[in-house]
Amino acid sequence: MAYPRHVKNGVVVLDEPARLPEGAAVRVELADPQERREHLPPLAVRLKDVIGIVEGPPDLAANHDHYAHGKPRP
Repeated sequence: MAYPRHVKNGVVVLDEPARLPEGAAVRVELADPQERREHLPPLAVRLKDVIGIVEGPPDLAANHDHYAHGKPRP
């Protein structure tokens, strides 16, 4: 059975009260998952305000494993 619902502050909320058995397994699906993807701007657009504001080491690309995981430099 499907119950009308919406998301409020990141939590799924039923539109109408429902008596569900304690511990019942439920499944939550987006009504139209494609709709969300179509209206979501590309990642670069969403992060444009923070891209490039931090200066990293000049050799970060070459020594990623060293900086991220502490491995010895080649």
